[in-house]
Amino acid sequence: MYRSHNCGELNASHINTEVTLAGWVQKSRDKGFMNWVDLRDRYGITQLIFDEGRTEKTVFEQAKTLGREFVIQVKGTVIEREAKNKNIATGEIEILVTQLTILNAALTPPFTIEDETDGGEDIRMKYRYLDIRRNPVKNSLLFRHKVAMEVRKYLSDLDFCEVETPYLIKSTPEGARDFVVPSRMNEGQFYALPQSPQTFKQLLMVGGMDKYFQIVKCFRDEDLRADRQPEFTQIDCEMAFVEQEDILNVFEGLTRHLLKEIKGIEVDKFPRMTYDHAMKTYGNDKPDIRCGMEFGELNEFAKHAAFPVFNAAELVVGIAVPGGGNYTRKEIDALIEWVKRPQVGASGMVYVKCNEDGTYKSSVDKFYNQDDLTNWAKVTAAKPGDMIFVLSGPADKTRAQLSALRMELATRLGLRNPAEFAPLWVVDFPLLEFDEESGRYHAMHHPFTSPKPEDMHLLETDPGKVRANAYDMVLNGNEIGGGSIRIHDKATQQLMFKYLGFTEEEAKAQFGFLMDAFQFGAPPHGGLAFGLDRLVAILGGQETIRDFIAFPKNNSGRDVMIDAPSAIDETQLKELHIQLR
Repeated sequence: MYRSHNCGELNASHINTEVTLAGWVQKSRDKGFMNWVDLRDRYGITQLIFDEGRTEKTVFEQAKTLGREFVIQVKGTVIEREAKNKNIATGEIEILVTQLTILNAALTPPFTIEDETDGGEDIRMKYRYLDIRRNPVKNSLLFRHKVAMEVRKYLSDLDFCEVETPYLIKSTPEGARDFVVPSRMNEGQFYALPQSPQTFKQLLMVGGMDKYFQIVKCFRDEDLRADRQPEFTQIDCEMAFVEQEDILNVFEGLTRHLLKEIKGIEVDKFPRMTYDHAMKTYGNDKPDIRCGMEFGELNEFAKHAAFPVFNAAELVVGIAVPGGGNYTRKEIDALIEWVKRPQVGASGMVYVKCNEDGTYKSSVDKFYNQDDLTNWAKVTAAKPGDMIFVLSGPADKTRAQLSALRMELATRLGLRNPAEFAPLWVVDFPLLEFDEESGRYHAMHHPFTSPKPEDMHLLETDPGKVRANAYDMVLNGNEIGGGSIRIHDKATQQLMFKYLGFTEEEAKAQFGFLMDAFQFGAPPHGGLAFGLDRLVAILGGQETIRDFIAFPKNNSGRDVMIDAPSAIDETQLKELHIQLR
């Protein structure tokens, strides 16, 4: 064996024990007559000592040649450490080395393998296998493993069965572009990588599996944002003979279980919020309810004056910023410039200082008196010492702008405590959304989402008002999961395809296999998928998902470590019957 113990388990109870350890050299301290080496593996660090008076000369001299990240094996005796280190588990002991074997020498790493490294993100991504040796990344991966194991345990205890579904599937429209894979054996034809196992999990319900789950890779060829990966992992679930409430209860339970087992936190309430309420009150469908600052719509109290900006606006809306009355004019101007950035797109912003004496000072005092501003304060729930910020314009656009400002202010004010968890359900999403560019409706979730039965009659007359049997779980301002009750009969599914603009031929070509399956006794069913990467990051108190993925891609979708994607040679192209343009 290369080791009898790992580098994190020895303590005072092992003194005078002969041991064998193996690992990487973290650092060495050569004092001439004495040499200390920190030996590291996944489990911790153990200090080695090479003593000129007690260590064989050849071993003592060999120790002086060790560099950072050398892989070594040592044999020796556990002894009590004179200068104890309470910061590490092995801090009471050290190993008096009697035998040293260099298993592999190492080049000097391009950055220090320390918790606080000197390596920038680009260089660490290129040498990701070195980055994983650092405690922050290593511990993030171990944390992800722990979460995944708790998910499997919870669902398995509820009789869910983990079933693998194919990665090489048929290309179907699910909202994003597919990654396609050419088939050598079927000239001119392509597989697609799944954006989700959606149709397969529905077919498993038709197959009678009843409760399915899978921790599964999914793929979307879409433009990347700062914290989005082209391949990501879902906790994918489906259940038969259920209604919406059954699914919400199961996955509330899963979330409670994870918060309790992983974080030691008990959460009792999972508020239910309609999509319309979320948009009206927070400006987005994944509100962070830890932050307060709910929207106050001011049309009734702002459109009576001779202020043309508000009078021409579809919506005038504001938020009260706690303690914002202390902002200087310079700070206010900086926030006005922040909302005018192209990423937010506001044309300007009105402010009202709520003075401690109950009076108000605003940037529109010329148009509004103290009674008007008092009403604004009531609507936004502003208190003395607060600041009211007001935006106006087209309703949807203005809500999105104020939502962006709200989250920026919440971050600056420290209202987004990563140790506080505030989950909720957002329900009653629109079934369809109108796309101006294509001039037709698209499924807001996917084409298999069931309409609310009581709204079915609106499909003919007012399809934009039809609500879906759909739901999202939101945690700390992030959508961590979403799902729906599915359509389970052929007639309703054909009707949905019709309203989504599919011809009968197109629907049959794309989804004929699913509609055929519905004719053989499909049960009522529904499900949900959690984004594992995002869920783990939030539970780990981090904003970015990359450190919780072993080998992530960069913002351009590239793996800079292995240099992918890359060109393939002409022989492969010929075998695949592909000619590049």
